[in-house]
Amino acid sequence: MTWFLPAMAAALGAIVGSFLNVVIHRYPREESIVFPPSKCPECGTHIKPYDNVPVLAYLWLLGRCRACRAPISARYPLVELANALFYLAIFLRTGPTWGFLPIAALVSMTICLIYIDLEIQILPDVIDLPGVAIGLFVGATHMGALYPDLLVSSSLLESIIGAAAGAGVLLAIALTYKLIRKVEGMGLGDVKMMAMLGAVVGWEPLFPLFVLASVAGALVGLLVAAKSAARMQVAVPFGVFLGLAFLVVLFFGPTLWDLWLKLLIGG
Repeated sequence: MTWFLPAMAAALGAIVGSFLNVVIHRYPREESIVFPPSKCPECGTHIKPYDNVPVLAYLWLLGRCRACRAPISARYPLVELANALFYLAIFLRTGPTWGFLPIAALVSMTICLIYIDLEIQILPDVIDLPGVAIGLFVGATHMGALYPDLLVSSSLLESIIGAAAGAGVLLAIALTYKLIRKVEGMGLGDVKMMAMLGAVVGWEPLFPLFVLASVAGALVGLLVAAKSAARMQVAVPFGVFLGLAFLVVLFFGPTLWDLWLKLLIGG
């Protein structure tokens, strides 16, 4: 029965992932995430419960609406599967302890931020501001010491400094860019998201997290700009790369952090 609880964690992740899809689809369209029930965006047919089973429904429907046969976006099973695997990964590090819940919530919130920013270049306050509060809770309860396989803050002071430093650095960059270029280069949503991530991981991992996100964002931006007539005027949703970098640091941070320290001290 050693597989039962991890399997339940993955199943919970898939179910929550199905709700994340609702948020990701409806928030940009300013629709309620509670009512009405899920329906096909093409024909409006309400989706039956047996066609709303996370991941599996996409497979037995062959990726198409049962009523109108319109294709279902691959985003739906991908978000459900990703959230399920993340919940499993968290459970394998926390076990059946209370720390599972806030870390799982932060991962799901990050997935939402990534997809919403990718679609409409907005990082909703309703997600990232509660994320800051949960991050401070992570530090206040010393989760970094409780779960050494996750790179999270170990004290409330560390979380406060991380939130302030993360937001402060991005705010300074945004204001400097606007001062020099006379246009907005980065929204306050990125600043608030960085405050959330800083609160979760603390101040020390912020630099490698920011470098990882910046390098990935710059590479993707260059590739997109090379294929665009607008060239360097292409907007890159930086929140996407902040979120991805956070997930990498959260799960692989202890290993990456050791490598980073060895590079710094020349060992």
